[in-house]
Amino acid sequence: MPQSIPLLTLTIIATGALTASRFVGHDGDVAAAAGNTLGVARADAAIGDAAAVDTHGTAIVEAGAAIAAGAAIEVDATGRAVTKSAGVTVARLAPGESAGAAGDLVEAILFPN
Repeated sequence: MPQSIPLLTLTIIATGALTASRFVGHDGDVAAAAGNTLGVARADAAIGDAAAVDTHGTAIVEAGAAIAAGAAIEVDATGRAVTKSAGVTVARLAPGESAGAAGDLVEAILFPN
């Protein structure tokens, strides 16, 4: 089971429905595919709810596909972590972590962006 070591968690007001362990944009909604992120939602949140978002340190993220150990991460269209292609690097898998398939939960080192 992956762990997380958040160094900074911010409380925001969700402007879209947020899902735990998925990336959140600076606007309080699900992060845009391949774009910048504020961090990772700690729990599900409905529009208008206060939501805790881990912004620095490590966080548990949901994979959108298989991710190799040590890979750089970008965000897919649903806020899940995928192997970096042409988008913004928002995190890297923590040492010893890899995702075998979509839906796996892994620890990622967050990059402020």
